[in-house]
Amino acid sequence: MLTHHNLLANLEQANDFMFKAHDDIPTNPKIINILPMFHIYGLTCVTFLGFRVGLNQIILPRFDVQEVLETVKREKPFQFSGVPTMYIALNSHPELEEYGFEHIKHFNSGGAAMPIEQMHLFEKRTKANLCEGYGLSEASPVSHFNPSFLQRKAGSIGIPLPSTEVRIVEEKEGEVKEVSVGDIGELIIKGPQVMKGYWNKPKETAATLKDGWLFTGDLARMDENGYFYIVDRKKDVIIASGFNVYPREIEEVLYQHPSIQEVIVVGVPDEYRGETVKAFVMLKKECEVTVEELMALCRKYLAAYKIPKMIEFRDQLPKSAVGKLLKRELRDEARHIQRTKQRSSGILVEKDK
Repeated sequence: MLTHHNLLANLEQANDFMFKAHDDIPTNPKIINILPMFHIYGLTCVTFLGFRVGLNQIILPRFDVQEVLETVKREKPFQFSGVPTMYIALNSHPELEEYGFEHIKHFNSGGAAMPIEQMHLFEKRTKANLCEGYGLSEASPVSHFNPSFLQRKAGSIGIPLPSTEVRIVEEKEGEVKEVSVGDIGELIIKGPQVMKGYWNKPKETAATLKDGWLFTGDLARMDENGYFYIVDRKKDVIIASGFNVYPREIEEVLYQHPSIQEVIVVGVPDEYRGETVKAFVMLKKECEVTVEELMALCRKYLAAYKIPKMIEFRDQLPKSAVGKLLKRELRDEARHIQRTKQRSSGILVEKDK
């Protein structure tokens, strides 16, 4: 349940970080509005913020790479907001440099973690500065952002917005304690953008809102300069032989391979390890790579217990309406298959695909 005050407060917070501090806003500035307006990212950060700032909104009904390229070349927008899969798709276009992306002043990424390799590639090809932020529906949505007037740290969600309090904590035996700088814990938020609660769900509300703090369910850390980094979702952490394995770390390594378009890493049941690591990989068009090559890449950068034991190639990976990769769908599918195999044979054998 988001109030008018929640939404208006978040507009002012985002405006302070994204626009108010700049004097380079042109006459009749334009924004590409391509994110679904029923999603909080598209609704607040593009549509409503566009109203607040007075941006001429160029509305596209869906994300089509060629249509986006031609629109950017024709309209010369001031602002572009997207999710990582959109930037990854743009990176895959062989003539990205020919469409005038270098004239866009502000690029924002949100909705999911932006792979660092893809961020650097997009910036190299467009001469842009891509700023990543963080939010969730329960916070209207934005709580953190990399403002362009400060140092941008790749892989970081930035710093808290004005009037936003943030802690990184761990819960032990019913007590909530703040962790040390650099340590991993759950990100919790307090501020004027935080929701009233879930509609007609008092138990879920009580579990998420505690003493005015919104418990996000995301694991994060803060560096010595006050910049925050999302490590992974609590529910996505893989427990393999008693070790915590963070899927995002493995995904970042796999994204280093130039043939990979998208990747999802999940945990699947394993009789011996409890859970084991499986990677689902979608390759770029007309690209090839073997399982052995990807395993070698992982061995170069990852500890042995983090290396995927299974890699499966897919023509497509599941996405939400906003373009966010859906881990849960593949995790549930993989766990169902693994459990079926274990029940039928007691031995798990999977050929490389």
